[in-house]
Amino acid sequence: MTTRDAPTTRPTTGASALASGWASRVLVGLAGLGVAVLVLPLVALLLATPWHDMTTLVADPTVLQALRLSLVTAGTATLVALVLGVPLAWVLAHDDLRGGWLLRCLVTVPLVLPPVVGGVALLLLLGRRGLLGGTLEAWFGVTVPFTSVAVVLAQVFVSLPFLVLAVEGALRGADRRRALAAQTLGASPAYVLRRVTLPAVAPGVAAGAALCFTRALGEFGATVTFAGSFPGTTRTMPLAVYLAMDTAPEQAVAMSVLLLVLSVAVLVAMRGRWVGGLPLARASRTGAR
Repeated sequence: MTTRDAPTTRPTTGASALASGWASRVLVGLAGLGVAVLVLPLVALLLATPWHDMTTLVADPTVLQALRLSLVTAGTATLVALVLGVPLAWVLAHDDLRGGWLLRCLVTVPLVLPPVVGGVALLLLLGRRGLLGGTLEAWFGVTVPFTSVAVVLAQVFVSLPFLVLAVEGALRGADRRRALAAQTLGASPAYVLRRVTLPAVAPGVAAGAALCFTRALGEFGATVTFAGSFPGTTRTMPLAVYLAMDTAPEQAVAMSVLLLVLSVAVLVAMRGRWVGGLPLARASRTGAR
C-alpha cells in the first residue's frame, strides 16, 4: 500500500479535546454526587449511633422481639416467594408466551406501587369486608389482617417481583444448548428442569432470594396498613424503629444500624453469586480464561 493509499486520521483539535475533557469531568462530578446521595445518609446514621450503649440498646427485650419476628416473617416470605416466583419466572422466560408482556407488567407493578397502596389492596382483598376475607371468615373462621400471616403476605407482595425478575434474567442468560441436548438424548422435561436448568440458574435464584429477603426485612408501608403494629405479632423492626423515633431516638438509631448491618451482610455473603450469576460476568470470565 502506497503512501497515497494509506488511511489518514484527522488530528484531534484543541476544541474537541477540551469538550471531551469537560464532558468527562461533568459525568464524573454527577457520578460523585450520586454516590454522595446514597452514602452520606448512611454516614450520618453511623456518626449518630451511640456505640457505647449499642449492646444495651439492641439487647432490649422489645428490640429482640421485633428482630425475631422480622427474621421469621422475612424468611417465610422468601420461601413462599421461591415456591411461587421460580415457576413464574420460568413461564416469563419463554419468548413464545402469548400475553407475556401483560403478565410481566402485572408482576412488576408492586415495584412501582407505593407500599401503602399495596397494604390497602390486601386489606380490601382479605379484610372482613374484602373480596375474599368475608368468605374466609364465614366459611373457615379465618381472619388474616392484623396477624403474623398478614405480615408475611405483605412482605411477599412487595418482594416477589425482585426474585421473579432476577430468576427470569438468569433463565434468559443461561445456555439453552445443554437443555436441548438433554432433550435430544431422551431426558424428560422434569429431569431437564431439575438436573440441567435449575443448577445453571442457581446463582440467579440465590441473588433473587437475597434481594427478596432484604426487601421483606425492610418492609413498612404495606405491613402497617394491612397487619398493624402489635408487639410480638405484627410489629417488625421497621415499625419498631418508626415508633421509637418519638420515645427513644437512640434506640431507633441502634435498631436502624442493626437492620443496615443485616442487609449489608446478606448482600456481601451473596456477592459471589449475584455478580457471578450475571450473563456478562460469566462471559467476561470465560473470555479471560
